[in-house]
Amino acid sequence: MSTGFEALGLTRKTLKRIGELGFETPTPIQEQAIPILMAGQDLIAQAQTGTGKTAAFGLPILERLQSGGTSPQALILCPTRELALQVAEAIYSFAGASGVRALPVYGGQPIDRQMRALKSGVPIVVGTPGRILDHLRRKTLKLDRASMVVLDEADEMLAMGFIDDIKLVFDELPEQRQIALFSATIPAPIAKLANRYLRDAQKITIASHPQNVPQIRQSYYEVSHAQKADALCRILDMETPGPTIVFCATKREAEVLGEQLRGRGYQADSLHGDLSQAQRDRVMRSFRTGTVDLLVATDVAARGLDIESVTHVINYDIPWDAESYTHRIGRTGRAGREGDAITLITGRERRQLKVIEKLTGANIRPVRLPTSADIAVRRRDMFKKSILGSLKEGKSDEFLVLVDELTENFEASEVAAAALKLLWAQDKTQIAVQAVDGSDGVRTEPGVVRLFLNGGREDGIRPTDLVGAIANEAKVPGNAIGSIDILDDCSFVEVPADAADRVIKALKGTRIRGLQVRAEPSSPALEARLQTHKDERQGPKPKSDRHKKMKSGFRSKFKSKRGALIS
Repeated sequence: MSTGFEALGLTRKTLKRIGELGFETPTPIQEQAIPILMAGQDLIAQAQTGTGKTAAFGLPILERLQSGGTSPQALILCPTRELALQVAEAIYSFAGASGVRALPVYGGQPIDRQMRALKSGVPIVVGTPGRILDHLRRKTLKLDRASMVVLDEADEMLAMGFIDDIKLVFDELPEQRQIALFSATIPAPIAKLANRYLRDAQKITIASHPQNVPQIRQSYYEVSHAQKADALCRILDMETPGPTIVFCATKREAEVLGEQLRGRGYQADSLHGDLSQAQRDRVMRSFRTGTVDLLVATDVAARGLDIESVTHVINYDIPWDAESYTHRIGRTGRAGREGDAITLITGRERRQLKVIEKLTGANIRPVRLPTSADIAVRRRDMFKKSILGSLKEGKSDEFLVLVDELTENFEASEVAAAALKLLWAQDKTQIAVQAVDGSDGVRTEPGVVRLFLNGGREDGIRPTDLVGAIANEAKVPGNAIGSIDILDDCSFVEVPADAADRVIKALKGTRIRGLQVRAEPSSPALEARLQTHKDERQGPKPKSDRHKKMKSGFRSKFKSKRGALIS
């Protein structure tokens, strides 16, 4: 069987998007299901959650959409609101620049908002059976053009008592339609449902193989998407790891994150599929020799890496399936060494993490994000250990004469304290710590000022450019420069408060990438602009109030006539 997506009947446009997302080899469920669905046949697929089935049905749906019309062409039924949101976001991600909308429809969200969205016209609806049936009864949803229907996690639907609702929804489907049923198990009621509504269905079964994970420490931090980069820096400062691989979902994200880390003073480089072989060899040589200690990579680029000295693996983006998770964290803890695997998740990704835990049998423990005080204590401990190590080496005889001279006028403890203060101030490992408090994502640490600059991504400006300009022109150490956010037409950078005026004056008239830059203290209006930019990076937003819809849906709960929670 083919080892790539090229043989599955997908168009070049879709293949390009798959490559941008970092996929190279289809999972077994994708390899078998996609050709069947692309051929227009009904399908019964028995596969566990976490095997990549969202792409198995999502990609064929996007491929077979027809232009024109306002009624939904595809309907995806999910047992819970969390899964509906996850599937909708995944399909939006697969759609890429085409901008195809997948509308999540679930109980607990104000129905009038859903009615307005459905009236405006959406090609794909992803919803829970109860709320879908509610819209059908209100005549706010029509399925007369729904040529593709997916029943995801059918056995979960059965367990939650949705089987009768599903039948009522299926009765509203047009005569000419295609149905795909995905389920981890096929109990008798599900088999009966399939026999009633599916026609000449192809059947595939993906065997469930427990994913054994290495005996390494596994943990996760929950943060918002906009705070991920700052959270990563806090974790790195707290963990003080050795050679570390940071996994990203896409080539673009790996490249951008690598630049951000370099801009903040970390020795980092990126590894992804867009690099030439010579560039890949250079990056790996730097990582193996210790010139670079942070390797920011995609799954494809890191496949087959075998570096025994890797102490940490960090999943900057949670992997799509348990197999990918096992592959990633297997890059550490090799040759009998200890290792740590850390995963960053957002609130909506808790379910995926639980699936990975279940399939791997791993205990992935939650960890509180370290505070500035935590990191300060950690740094002092490391500083103390480095001094003790130097004392044990006993190679400081040349400084004893200087100590004798200084102690003629000062106490030995005062001399030692002054020397330590100077050494601490010059320590290049004291990278600025960013504020990540889980609130608005724009606050700064005490003693830090955020500056606004008039140049951005469209001007070719990168984090390293800003660090270099500030360090060279204003004589501010690169490790004292804080968070950097580059928007399309402007940038924000945090600098020590006592150096802010100096930076503004020094940058006046300075050119970066040919642009004459201007710096000024950020204002509330500019902060709002930055926050809007960070909110937009948290996920797909086809409508301006989409984020509010999601938050509202998570907060609200109501019960059906059977007393079960409609999710």
